[in-house]
Amino acid sequence: MPDLRVLVVEDDPVAAEAHRTYVDRLPGFACVGIAGTAGRALQVLARGDVDVVLLDMHLPDGHGLDVVRRMRALGNQTDVVAVTSAREVAAVQAAARIGVVQYVLKPFAFETLRDRLTAYARQRRAASLGEVVADQDEVDRLLHPATVSSVPKGLAGGVLDRVVQLLANREGWTAEEIATSLGTSRITARRYLEHLADQGQALRTQRYDGRSGRPKVEYSWVAES
Repeated sequence: MPDLRVLVVEDDPVAAEAHRTYVDRLPGFACVGIAGTAGRALQVLARGDVDVVLLDMHLPDGHGLDVVRRMRALGNQTDVVAVTSAREVAAVQAAARIGVVQYVLKPFAFETLRDRLTAYARQRRAASLGEVVADQDEVDRLLHPATVSSVPKGLAGGVLDRVVQLLANREGWTAEEIATSLGTSRITARRYLEHLADQGQALRTQRYDGRSGRPKVEYSWVAES
């Protein structure tokens, strides 16, 4: 299959660039544009050269779900993956009702988006090949796709996303502080922080507390705002 063409719809320039970078790191995907408003997104979609939309829910000129409704009213059946901080149950249910194929909460680790898009691409490929389902279990898996996590060995996807959320909600964390928030050991917390730093999603700096000569390593979230 040719690369799936992705439109990033996100009004925050830092987050939009992060999502573009994530997409371009994924084999089989290519970002073909960024739209910062609902109006601009609909203009790009009208050209017909987009396979999937990474859609934020909170846009300056409208709600993301309204973008999907307008797309469908115009006959545009492009698949939509919600990438958003909207955590309301009503928003998740509404997205599912109008055919949003995945719902990813911000902030997130790169692996989270990678796993969701990989699962989406796998299902799309099966449909294009005309594959048929074998039984009810397979139907259930298609309707409620479970992703197989590709988080590095020794790390848990849920914990990794929790570390990302902590980093994004406050400037500057040490491994000890993350460990206290998670209820884990400092060594465990440091493994997650170092992974994010190695991936370019967290920045390492030095924190001097003025009480001793040895600084502590501090981590800050840099991939999104």
